[in-house]
Amino acid sequence: MSADNSEGNVSVPLRNLLNSLQCIRDRVRDGESNESDGAFNLSNFWDTLNQAVKTVSQEATKLSLAFSKPPLPSQQDGEKLTESTLKSVLTFSTVYYWLPKSQGVSLRRQVRDATVGVLEGVAQLVEVILSAPLQSLTQEQLTSTGGVWSACDQFAQLPQDNKAAVLVVLSDQIGVVKDAIEEIEQALSEPQDPFNDVLGDDEEEDEPRGNQDTYWSEKDRRVIGPCQGLMKASAACLRKLTSAVRANGDVTTPQNLAQLDDLADISKDISPGVDDLALCLYPPMDYSGVESNVSKMAALLKKVLEIIRCSHVCGESELTWVQFLEGAVEHNLQKAKDLIQQDS
Repeated sequence: MSADNSEGNVSVPLRNLLNSLQCIRDRVRDGESNESDGAFNLSNFWDTLNQAVKTVSQEATKLSLAFSKPPLPSQQDGEKLTESTLKSVLTFSTVYYWLPKSQGVSLRRQVRDATVGVLEGVAQLVEVILSAPLQSLTQEQLTSTGGVWSACDQFAQLPQDNKAAVLVVLSDQIGVVKDAIEEIEQALSEPQDPFNDVLGDDEEEDEPRGNQDTYWSEKDRRVIGPCQGLMKASAACLRKLTSAVRANGDVTTPQNLAQLDDLADISKDISPGVDDLALCLYPPMDYSGVESNVSKMAALLKKVLEIIRCSHVCGESELTWVQFLEGAVEHNLQKAKDLIQQDS
């Protein structure tokens, strides 16, 4: 048998495996979980899922090694390897489907995304093996194998219940909002031109640009004050909510699980709102655009605070800061509107 013919034969099971992997990945990404009729054992689910993902990692490693150096596996050995890999992937995806949405939508989304990450990693590895000369180990194949390991290792870091999953969502939001606040503070601290680094004056020009559209007027800077106040209120809301969920979050009843998901979902709107507000503050400042974004941000924060107030994570001590932030939001909203209306 010629080398070319052998290569063609062994590529058939690889192509079949790739097709199956892509179908399984798409089903996981778009499909629904099996709803649990009786009591669901979350601890047993994690034990079984972690074992399943470990097996996928081992099978992907075996597959990669088999195609890393000559001699090439026979068609029969190639079929055994791909069947074993497919079996591990099917087991892994089946265990994922055990997790019902009744355990929390936030948790299930994060487990789903991690599961898709593993399936995409294995599919990419098979694609690389197929696209490279089948008797040599390429850097791309090494990278793809490492990608599968990395995706599988993510499972050790996943939140174990819906409360932990919601805390992950809140932590991500806090990071984005903090960055937006720091960027606008940095721009304000620049002596004159916040766009200097972006637009870059010609080296020959000793004089700064004369275009006033790249500078803040005194009125602009006054308007920015309460806008920053709203952005800081957003950050404070997320921090306080994180503490409240950590202290009071409960995953033992369907109602409380659903409330945690509602808090996570509404919180995801905060960072885009802060980003939109921050972006419209750069010169040349359009006051109608600023007022629109200020109103939207304030309305969103009032809605978030109302959802917190009505949820099980809000006890007496939490009510104090909810009321304080409601006042801060209203104060900054009115102050921004008043400053924008002045001299207009």
